Amino acid sequence: MLRQKHGSIINLSSIVGEKGQAGQSNYAASKAGVIGFTKSIADEFGSRSIRCNAIAPGFIETDMTHYLKESEGAQAYLSKIPLGRFGSAEEIGNTTLFLASDMSSYITGQVLSACGGLNI
Repeated sequence: MLRQKHGSIINLSSIVGEKGQAGQSNYAASKAGVIGFTKSIADEFGSRSIRCNAIAPGFIETDMTHYLKESEGAQAYLSKIPLGRFGSAEEIGNTTLFLASDMSSYITGQVLSACGGLNI
């Protein structure tokens, strides 16, 4: 990217890195670190036309989160998501594609929340 003087770096964080969540301070701190890293890299390499952004997913339906939907507290999780559902890996992929494309050529140093409007 440095030789080409062009590129797009996309980091994955979490909505928890932006908002925090009780009982997950270690996870929140690591994801907030990704956000700080993203903003610093954007500042450092922007003059070389290298963009750096982060995606902050909310609850995404995966094997790792499948248990949440089947738990007794599932409705509590869903009630905090205005869209009323978990996101999909494909939706995060589409968000990544947008940030990698020239459609986002004037976006750098930003955190794009893909969380269905989650209110933690």
